[in-house]
Amino acid sequence: MTKSIHQAISELEKSNESAALCTVVKSEGSTPRHVGSKMLVYPDGRFIGTVGGGDLEHRVLDEAWMAISDGQPRLLHYTMVDPSRGDPGVCGGTVEVFVEPILPAPMIVVIGGGHVGKAVVHLAKWLGFRVAVSDDRAEFCTPEAVPGADAYYPCPMAELPNQLKVTRQTYLVVTSRGSSIDAAGLPALLQSQAAYIGVIGSKRRWLTTVKALKEQGIPDDWIQKVHSPIGLELNAETPEEIAVSILAEILMLRNRGTGKMMKE
Repeated sequence: MTKSIHQAISELEKSNESAALCTVVKSEGSTPRHVGSKMLVYPDGRFIGTVGGGDLEHRVLDEAWMAISDGQPRLLHYTMVDPSRGDPGVCGGTVEVFVEPILPAPMIVVIGGGHVGKAVVHLAKWLGFRVAVSDDRAEFCTPEAVPGADAYYPCPMAELPNQLKVTRQTYLVVTSRGSSIDAAGLPALLQSQAAYIGVIGSKRRWLTTVKALKEQGIPDDWIQKVHSPIGLELNAETPEEIAVSILAEILMLRNRGTGKMMKE
């Protein structure tokens, strides 16, 4: 039995997958589908339902895939009169389609289950993120050691992308115990689509890591993806204060903020 669009959307929410819901919101004159017609579009090209077929539908599909990619909704307007001037049909009417991306809640992946990592997990959950923890030391990657995460991945950093799907909704927070760990694990993360990669440590530690990455042949533009030292300058000292600094940077970038004091 073919699943309904509403069933499919419910499954998306449970599986934390992406799609775009396309809905005819205005129809005047002769058009292929009535107001309320829906189509659910998946990133892999599959779709359920229809907004009219033909060239109109192909154009909406292209916009849906772009919406999944950039996370932005769009209202599409089409006049269906004269294909020679670029219209997607000859029905004679006009149609508007609202394309709404359906994206999973953003996930913060804390790589390193020490004191700072534990504080980041606690604050990120309070802020409404999904949270995962990873550490190559199994004893630092358990609900007992780091309470409150949604998932645990006890593995080396380089293997994490094989264990966890890293998407544009993923924020990687590396709170590892040293530059050598970072240099070995970061190349695999730099190839991902992560929205953010931050690495804890001093400027000196990061320069040491950069040197090691370049010796491995990692391109400069990959290295420049990394935010290190991680976080905003708050003169933070305690693990909890450092967690606030890290999450403040992530929120600033995610919400396109400036980081300036509000009174300015």
